[in-house]
Amino acid sequence: MKRIGILNGPNMNWLGKREPEIYGAVTLPDLEARLKKFAATNGMEALCFQCNSEGELIDKIYAWAQEGICGIVVNPGGLTHTSVSLRDCIAGCGIPTIEVHISNIHKREEFRHRSLLAGVCAGQICGLGIRGYELALLWHASA
Repeated sequence: MKRIGILNGPNMNWLGKREPEIYGAVTLPDLEARLKKFAATNGMEALCFQCNSEGELIDKIYAWAQEGICGIVVNPGGLTHTSVSLRDCIAGCGIPTIEVHISNIHKREEFRHRSLLAGVCAGQICGLGIRGYELALLWHASA
């Protein structure tokens, strides 16, 4: 069974509370439960982790690499636009990664249009709400 890490970055713990007009009403625990069920239905195990600390996110990716997980789905939040360290971690860990954003970052403020991670990820899904996570999991299921 493929094990896929689902990594949510800063502020994602406030999903469902923070700017619901942009991010929707689904909470992070609800999203994680939904993704675990979706993954299981598609022959995978989803391992979920959220943290507001850049260093802990990087540590988790390297721990997953040592555990031999098959893929990562990452919503890096604001670190998308600022974290060279997270980019380098994804580039160096050797785990196929899909970058996901609930909102369409290209239709938002100018500073959100550039992702430092996109160039080292297998793909990017944005603007499709929480379904973007499911599409990323489907990609991993077929990879």
